[in-house]
Amino acid sequence: MIANMLSTTDNPYNPFDNFDEWYEFDTSNGYHSCAYVDRITITSNELSEEDDALAIDEAIDEIIKFNITGNYIKVSREFMDSDVA
Repeated sequence: MIANMLSTTDNPYNPFDNFDEWYEFDTSNGYHSCAYVDRITITSNELSEEDDALAIDEAIDEIIKFNITGNYIKVSREFMDSDVA
């Protein structure tokens, strides 16, 4: 399973490894990447966990596609099924 997160090219922290530091940098610089993904994601409480993750990935891809500032990047991490449980 591959998980994706939105980040910026200037953020020195990896959101998977150092989320608190990453989030502090992200919000203090006015990016608010988590909120941005939340605004773009089309989701519902009716979706399965897998479909919800797919909707988030599609939102990240859309943000990257229309990346006007050129500052957004997708950060990916592969997890084994045993890591998720």
